[in-house]
Amino acid sequence: MKQNFALFLIWVQLSVYFFHEFEEYILPGGFLAFFNTKMLGSKNPEFPLDEKRSFWINVPIIFIAFPISAMLATQFSLSFGIWTAYFSVLNSVTHIGMFFKHRYNPGFWVSLLINIPVGVFTIWYFASHQLIPVSAHIVGLLIGLAVQVSLMVYGFKILKPKIK
Repeated sequence: MKQNFALFLIWVQLSVYFFHEFEEYILPGGFLAFFNTKMLGSKNPEFPLDEKRSFWINVPIIFIAFPISAMLATQFSLSFGIWTAYFSVLNSVTHIGMFFKHRYNPGFWVSLLINIPVGVFTIWYFASHQLIPVSAHIVGLLIGLAVQVSLMVYGFKILKPKIK
């Protein structure tokens, strides 16, 4: 029973992240313009992060890696899926951080009300029931951190210099 609920929690990370993407890009949307103008300092809300670049950031992570991790967790070991919860929390913390400087940003409310609570609960559930080894938590945290840091490096070290 604990295994089934744990798998549900891994699979639900995908749905939770779809809500996050919905707030960023559809309702109210505006993440690209926010990121370009507020975070990167561009005068052009559609440059340097455009729809094509955003697509190639989100699809491999959310639409490919999340489901593959969940499938691997289902077939082989829960350890394969825990990174998605860590990533969800870490990415959401950046939205909370952005709030303190820029106030509302697309993705903030879902981060605050869904991503962080569900992600933290997932991590807590796995740890409290000892469903995976501590080493798997560490690897999951490191993967989630590596993905988040990669996104930030891409934004601030690769995209931002394009503005000048």
